[in-house]
Order: sequence, then C-alpha cells, then structure tokens
Amino acid sequence: MTDPAPVHGTWEPHPAVRWEDGFLSGNGHHGALVFGDPNDERIIVTHHTLVRPNGRNPRPPQLAAGLPALQDRLLAGDTTAAESFTDGRPLQWVQPFHPAFQVRLRRPPGDCPDYRRDVDFTTGVVRTAGTGWTSRVFVSRADDVIVQQASGPGLTLGIDLDHRLPGAPTGLGVGHGAVLTPEGALLSLRARYPDSDRACTGVTLLAVTGGTTTLVPPGVHIEGARSVLLLTRVRRHTGELDVVEEGRALRDLLTGYDELLDRHAALHRTAYERVTLDLAADPAERALAGSELLKRPRSAALLERLFAAGRYHLLSASGLFPPRLTGLWTGDWNTAWSGAFTNDANLNLQTASAAAAALPEVTQAHATLIHRQLPDWRDNARAVFGTRGAVAPAHTDGESGHSYHFSREYPLHLWTAGADWLLKPLVDHDETTGTRDPRTAAALAQVALFYEDFLTRTDEAGRLVVVPSYSPENRPAGASWGTLNAAMDLSAARHALLTAAAYHPGPDADRWRALADRLPPHRINADGALAEWAWPGLADSYDHRHLSHLYGVWPLDEITPYDTPELAAAAHRALELRGAENDSAHGHLHHALIAARLGDADRVAHALGQVLDGDFFHDSLMSAHYPKRDVYNADAAHTLPAVLIEMLVQSAPDRLVLLPALPTSCPSGALRGVRTRFGAELDLTWSPDGGATAVLRPSRTVRVELRTSSGAEPLHLVAGEDRVLTVRAR
Repeated sequence: MTDPAPVHGTWEPHPAVRWEDGFLSGNGHHGALVFGDPNDERIIVTHHTLVRPNGRNPRPPQLAAGLPALQDRLLAGDTTAAESFTDGRPLQWVQPFHPAFQVRLRRPPGDCPDYRRDVDFTTGVVRTAGTGWTSRVFVSRADDVIVQQASGPGLTLGIDLDHRLPGAPTGLGVGHGAVLTPEGALLSLRARYPDSDRACTGVTLLAVTGGTTTLVPPGVHIEGARSVLLLTRVRRHTGELDVVEEGRALRDLLTGYDELLDRHAALHRTAYERVTLDLAADPAERALAGSELLKRPRSAALLERLFAAGRYHLLSASGLFPPRLTGLWTGDWNTAWSGAFTNDANLNLQTASAAAAALPEVTQAHATLIHRQLPDWRDNARAVFGTRGAVAPAHTDGESGHSYHFSREYPLHLWTAGADWLLKPLVDHDETTGTRDPRTAAALAQVALFYEDFLTRTDEAGRLVVVPSYSPENRPAGASWGTLNAAMDLSAARHALLTAAAYHPGPDADRWRALADRLPPHRINADGALAEWAWPGLADSYDHRHLSHLYGVWPLDEITPYDTPELAAAAHRALELRGAENDSAHGHLHHALIAARLGDADRVAHALGQVLDGDFFHDSLMSAHYPKRDVYNADAAHTLPAVLIEMLVQSAPDRLVLLPALPTSCPSGALRGVRTRFGAELDLTWSPDGGATAVLRPSRTVRVELRTSSGAEPLHLVAGEDRVLTVRAR
C-alpha cells in the first residue's frame, strides 16, 4: 500500500555502517545517533555542552588604543592596514564539540532476516528491528533523558558504555563503573580531558524485565529477558560527578516506556506538526527508503521528505542552544571547524525557518545563546573598539561570546554587523507574535550604543564611514580583508539603529534615527551590481560562497522589488555574477533564499538543484558541507525548509506575498500552518493552472499589502475572523 500523504519519517532496509548514516533523535540538550550492525547496535550520546578544552586564550584582543590610527590609514587608502591590527596571537579555534561515548548492545552472532530501521519525525523515535527483537530510542523533551528499549522473547544482550570513537584524544582519562541494582544495573563512564580538571561522565540505568543480569565489567550480560529499558544522561563537569546521585535521579524517572514516550511526544509532536508541506508527490515514491529517494533528486517526494526531515532535525537540535554546525550530533572528536556556532552565516541560515515555520522553540534556543553571552559582547566592544554597547563574535563554542577566533586572512574581530544579524530572528519572532521581548529590546539598545560611539568618521560628503569594515569572509579584488563600508555593515548599522529606535521611542530613538540617516547609500558598480563595498575604488570579488553584501535583501526588507526596484535589480545582478567558489551547501541555499526574495523562481530552482544533484545528503537525511557527502554538517538539512517556505510565502509586518518564486517543478501543493510577521496563520494551496487559495487566521487586526501574480492590493484583516483569498488562474 502506498501513502496518499507526505511521509513524516524515513526508513532503510539495511544497517547504517557509517555513523553519518545513523538516524537521529534529540531534545536540544542530549542527542542520540543510532547506527551499527544489527548484532552490535550503537547509540552515540551527545550533549550541547560537550566541548573539549584546547588551551585557548578566550579574551578579546585589547586593540582599542590603536583604532584611531587604523582608521586614519584605511581612510588614507592603505588597503592592507588592518592586517596588522591584532595582538599577535596565532589563529585560535573555539573549543571543539565532541561525542561523549556510545552505548553498545551486542546480540549473539547470526543472520538478521527482516531487518529494518526507521525514524518517526512526529515522535522522534528511532526504531531498529529484526526477527524476534525490536529496539527503540528517543530523547525526551519532558525528562531530558535518552530512553532506549530493547524487547523480544528471550533476549540475550551484552551492554556497555564505550568511549572508543574516532578522534578520541590520547591521554583521555577513562574510568568505568558497573553495579547491579534491584531493577537491573547502573553503568557509568567518566572521560577526563587531557591536562584539565574538566570531564564528562555518562550514567545509564538499566531496568531489566525477566531473565538474569550478570556483571561483565565494564558492562553487563543479560540472558532470557523480555525487555530492557535504558535511561542515559551525560554531564560535563569539574572534579568528580556523584554517580550515585545521578543514578537516583534516573531511578526517579522509571515508569514504563510508553509513559515516558507519552510525556515526551506531547511536547515534540505538538511542535513538529504545526507546519506541513504537501507537493502532491507520487505515492509510490513517498513509500521509498530514503537512500532510494536520494537517487531521484528531482522527485517531489524527496523535497517533501527533506522538508519534514529538516524541520525534525532543526527542532531536535534546539533547546539549550540552537543547532551547531553539526546540529546536535557527531560521531567523531575531530569535528570540522570545531563543530561551533558559526555566526557569520551558518547559524542564521540553519534557523531561518523558525518564525515562519512556527518553531518558537528554535528561536528561544537562539535567544538563550545570545542573552547568556551578551556580557561577553560588551567586552568585545570595549576591548577592540573602545566603545559602549555590544559586538558579537563570528564563532562561539557556546561557553564564551568573546571574539578570539581571528587571523590575518579572517579578521573576524572586525565584523561589526554580527549583533544585528544575530538579533534579526528575535525581531522576526516579536513581529510574528505581536509582542516585544524586553530582553530583545535591551540587546538592541546595546547595539545602538555601540554604533553611537563607533560611527564617528566621515567622508568628504559628510556621510558616516564604517571603518574598519569586514564582509564575511571575502575581500575586495587587489585589497585586504579589513576595509571600509562593506554593504553588510551599512545594512546592519542602519537596521540596528532604526529597529532599536522602534523599540525605544523617545530621545534615544530620535538620536538613533538621525545617526542612521547619515549612513551612505549602497553603491551600484560598473557591472550594474550592488557593490559588496560601497567605498569607491574597492572592486568586487565575485567568486565566493558568502553573500553577506545582500543582507539587505534577505533576511532584511531593506531592498525589495516593490519598494526599491533599482537596488533590487542591482542585487539581482550581483546574484547573477556570484560564483559558488567551493560548492558549500550554505552558499547554494543562501543564494536560493535571496533569489526567492527577488522573485527569481528559476534561480531558486537552480540553487536547490545544486544541492539535490550534488549528493549532499546522507541516508540519515542529515547533510554534508560539500558535495559527495563530504564533511558532516547540518547547513543544508536545516536551511532547506526555509527555502521552500520563502519561494511559496513571504511576509513583512505590512506585506504578504503569495507564490513569489514558485519553480515549475512544484506545480501543485499545500503549505499549512505558516506564520506571518503581521500575526496571521496561513494555509496555502496552489494548482498547475496558476490558481491558489490562501486561508488566513489573523490574531490581530492589521492592514497589509497583498502581492500576487495579479499585482498589489490592500488587505484588511480583523483579529479572530478567518479570511479566504483566491488567486486567479493564469
């Protein structure tokens, strides 16, 4: 039988030999990655706090005293002046994210007929099964614990906690514990980092039903059981962890598997099911295993499943923090780019769908990361620029928000746009809900204070100059990386000042708006493209993966085809000229998001095609950074839902755009549950003849502009009154 609706899960008929193909579960704190041979099942345990000390100097460089001289040199035309604006330290990476250990379930050797593994996106349950046995794993949002159940008649299992994962450092201080308990056993594993007083300790409580349980250090051997329930947590700590107390806390959770799942699913399912996408895919293709569907990159069923998987993985990775470069998962201690939060592009791309796709859990995780690091942002402003206010770092491990990851080729400590870029999703959330979070208001005020102190230099026309300025992670042709008036910096400064003014009416607002008015406009270069640097004489370098200079198009509303058509045309020309450089997934999908805002459906389809044709997805439907599944990375998986939403529905506080960039490959479908930035929930259906119907459920009374293929018209919505809109067929 084939499924008439999109599939909210994925499955495979074969085991995951590579950890990258393992199915994932998570609650935004703990993560579980399930893979391995049927007779040696492995669950890699992760946690957002697990970062390895690496001896870095986590303080921002004290450079403020030298800032005026640097500004003088840059304004005088010294294009390499910023290369020496450091404190001489070598490039330092943030503390790398790493896995904790793997829980191993060993079964007697033998064939495993009827093997199947699957993951249910609506519950977060990863299931593996063979003849005579079933194993289920989920990570509870209600109880913050990894729950695993093995069941079947007469189970024979060896269970232990194993630290031996790829890249584990030599000198790791490992200690095991195993004791029998009335319900079964308590296992522990402590891994102390080399040359550090910090460690991570995992504790697993086993509740065994039937059979016998025998200690076989460092684990246990179980014979003849009907079921085994495992509850696992991991902590990062200094000194020693009280394993007995951790075991007692796990024992307090002991109920049946179904009760534990019900508590979790009530939270997870509610969030996951708020938004759905149906592209009227072939039911036979919907029924395929994920690995088979990936061989059909132009299949509507693949887009449906990747949308569902991306939404599931994004939710599962968000809680204590938003997703890292690897989401919440890794099977290797050597994570690329430290498995960090890369703020200058990747983090915001991964969380881009949060507001529209009704995932406030993701926005809250994003906000938590920002607010806990805001004191460090203030340190950055004082140390590097000698100002009040706040400057965000380009990279963070989750512990520190200081700017200490920089070098000559990556002067990331000079990136001043970061605070506005990172706060934009929180502003979107406030617009969507119709409330203003006082923490967001306070952070915006800090950013405005920075610009008050920083924007003091002017050009010959009396316009303010952003100096030094940096466009991640590019540089002008024939010049160095630290420059003047990067387009992203201009957009960020303008947006930050005007948004802070909107949140803080009064004398401060008047002063901030006046400062914004003194910023220079964007520049259109000789190629007719929006220039990446507005300063005259700085030539564009087109072949680059980042598109920072088009910040004004997406996610801002500074440049639109409706309000600023000349700038929009220049932005479109800049997009046409942009190369893909190293074929990174985030570059392609960033390109697609901007193309959607500019109404270019063909360019959206091409950018999506680069990712779908490029073999970026593992069988787990988690993605890679590069083609051919090279470097485990969540950018494509988490960003793709945002691309699909943006090509179907766009909103601003005063505008709704329906089907702005619909590719011909998606002739019909339905997107349900989307939230708009003017406070309405929206269901959209469309058909091959170009007709569409939108049902709006507004939570507040508002007047907006409606944009469709027929043009623009006013739309008045009344809180609590559903409104049905019909777009005429072509």
